[in-house]
Amino acid sequence: MSHPSCLDLSQIPVEVLLDNLLPFVPVSDLLNLACCSKSFSALCNDDTLWKYKLSEDFNFSGQGTARTSGWKSIYRGLFKPRVFVWGEKANGRLGLPNAPRSVVPGIPYPTQVPLPGVRIVNLVAGGMSFHALDSEGNVHIWGTLNGTWGPYAADGQGFSSAGKQAKTPHKLNLPSPVRSISCGRLHSSFLDRTNKIWTCTTWGRPFWLSSPILSDPDYTPKQIECGWAFSSLLTKSGDVFVWWPFTGSMGEAIEQKMRDMDSEGEKRAYATENNVIPCISWGLDVMPTRLPPIPPLPELPNTGNAKKPTTTELIQIAAFDNHIVGLTNGGHVLKYGSLHDESGVSLGRWEYLPQFSEVDTLKIHPTFSGRSNDAAKLEAPQTMQITHITANFLHFVAYSTGSSSIVLVGDTEAKPDSPPKIIPELQNKSIISVVIGDYHNAALTANGKLMTWGAYSNGALGLGDPLKLEPGTPGAYANSRVRDLAVERRRGEPPAVNTPSEVRFDHNSKTPRDRFCFAATAAGWHTGALVIDLESGDEEVEAEQMRHDSAEAPAHSPPGRQQWETPPIIPLPGIFRIGHAGRGNFGGGILPRRRNDDDAS
Repeated sequence: MSHPSCLDLSQIPVEVLLDNLLPFVPVSDLLNLACCSKSFSALCNDDTLWKYKLSEDFNFSGQGTARTSGWKSIYRGLFKPRVFVWGEKANGRLGLPNAPRSVVPGIPYPTQVPLPGVRIVNLVAGGMSFHALDSEGNVHIWGTLNGTWGPYAADGQGFSSAGKQAKTPHKLNLPSPVRSISCGRLHSSFLDRTNKIWTCTTWGRPFWLSSPILSDPDYTPKQIECGWAFSSLLTKSGDVFVWWPFTGSMGEAIEQKMRDMDSEGEKRAYATENNVIPCISWGLDVMPTRLPPIPPLPELPNTGNAKKPTTTELIQIAAFDNHIVGLTNGGHVLKYGSLHDESGVSLGRWEYLPQFSEVDTLKIHPTFSGRSNDAAKLEAPQTMQITHITANFLHFVAYSTGSSSIVLVGDTEAKPDSPPKIIPELQNKSIISVVIGDYHNAALTANGKLMTWGAYSNGALGLGDPLKLEPGTPGAYANSRVRDLAVERRRGEPPAVNTPSEVRFDHNSKTPRDRFCFAATAAGWHTGALVIDLESGDEEVEAEQMRHDSAEAPAHSPPGRQQWETPPIIPLPGIFRIGHAGRGNFGGGILPRRRNDDDAS
C-alpha cells in the first residue's frame, strides 16, 4: 500500500513561507515551529512577519515612528500595554481625577492611566486632551477638547459641547473602527477602516467629509494630519488637501449644523454610566482645499540608497501652526506656509529646504565642522536620507533612522537657506520618534528609552519630583536654596533642561522596574507614552506566556480576507513582495536564495 508523499516545509521557498503561510499561522503554532530547528527559529522571528501580525491582530502599525525591528517583543507586550501620562493636569487632561497633590504644579513623573480590559496601541495628545486607539479600532478620550471655554462653561451639558470635560477615559461610539488618529490644539481627525475621514470639534458630534472628490480612487487617503487649527490629508497619489473646521465656509457650515442639532432635542451626547459617548455622526459636503503640486526637485546625492525613485512624490506630511512640512520618497524636505485659513493657500507655496535634505550642507554645519562653541565636534555623516518628519505648534523635526540617525529641528520661519538646529545628544542614537509639545520635547530610541528636554512646563518632562531629585540634576531645582524657597512659597518651577534626559517608568514602585517604551506623544504642557514590561529574559517562560495569552488574541483573518479593508497608514513592507535582502540566508534544509540586483539595501 503506497503512502501519499508528505510535504516537507523545509523545501518550500522562503518567500512563500514568509508571505503566504506564516502570517496566517496562530501564534502558538509559530512558537512551536520555532523550536523545530535553527532555520525555522530564524523564520519565525522575522521582523516583517511580526509587524504584519501586529497590524492584523492588534490594529497596531507603528504609526509615527521609524521603528524597523523589535516587533515580536512589542507583540508580546501588547497583551498588557500600559498607558502613562504626566505634566499639566488642568482640564482633566491626564485622566487622573485622584492624582496626588504636590507643592509643584502638575504631575512631574509618568503615572499610569487605568484602562482595564483595553489594549491601547496608539496614543495621541491634543492641546488639552488625549486620544487613545485600542486594538479593536475604538477611540478612547479624556481631558477637554476645547478648554478655552472655562471650567464651568459646559456644566450640565453633554459631549455635544466642546468644553465638556472627560475626567476619566471615555469611549467614542463611532460607526466604524478607526485605524489612525491625529490631533490639533482644539480638534482631532480620524481615518476609519472604510477610508472615511472624520473630524471632531466636539466629541459628541463628529462629522465625516462627504465631498464626492474624496471617493475618487486617485485620492485614496494615505495619512491624516492635524495642524494647530486645521486638518490635512495626504493621498496615495501624493496630493495634499486641507480644511479649516473653525473658519471660512466649513466653519460657518459647522456652526449652523450645531445650532440645528441644538434645536432638535435629544442630541446632547450625554455619556452612559459605562463612560461611552453616543456620538451623533453626520456628513459635511464642503470641498477641502487642494494644495498645488510640489515643484521639480534635484536628485539627492549620497543618500545611501542605490535605488532612486523614478518619480518624486510626497510620502509623508507633518502639520503645525499655519504650515505643513512634506517629505518625498527621495528624502527632500519641503514646507508650505500661509495656511491660516482657506484664503491663504494662494499666498503660499512649497519651498524646498536643502539644509534639511542634503548631506553636503550638514557637513559644513558648525556642529559637524567644529566651528560650534556649544559642544565637541561630531563626525559628519557620509550619507543621509531623511525618512520621517513630525511637527507641532512652532517647530518641526526631520530625521533619519539607524545607528547613525540624524535629527534636525526647524520652525515656522524656516527658509531655503535656514540651517537646522542640531542637538548633539540626539545624533547617532537610533532615534525612531520625536514628539513636540508647546515648549518641551521627547525622543524615543529603538531600544525603548524615552528622553525629554525643554521647559519644565508643570512636569511635562517627566523626570521626577523636583523636590526629591538631587539639586542640579535634570528636572531638579538649581540648588537646595531655590528648592527650599519654592516649598516655602508653594510656587516656582525648576529651570529648563537643555540636554535630553531619560524618563523612567517606575516612579512609586517598591522595586526598580525595567520597562520598554514603544510609543510617545506630546502637546501643550503634557506628555504620554505606551509602555510594556520587560520579562526576565527567560525565553521558555516568555514563549509559554505568549502561548497562553494568544488564546485571547483576536482571531486571525483567513487567507484572502484581511481584518482591515485598507492597509495601515505606514505601508507594511514586503506583503506579497518579490525578494527582501538579508532574508533567506538560513542553514538546515532551507537553501539561501539568490539575491536580486533590485533587492532593497
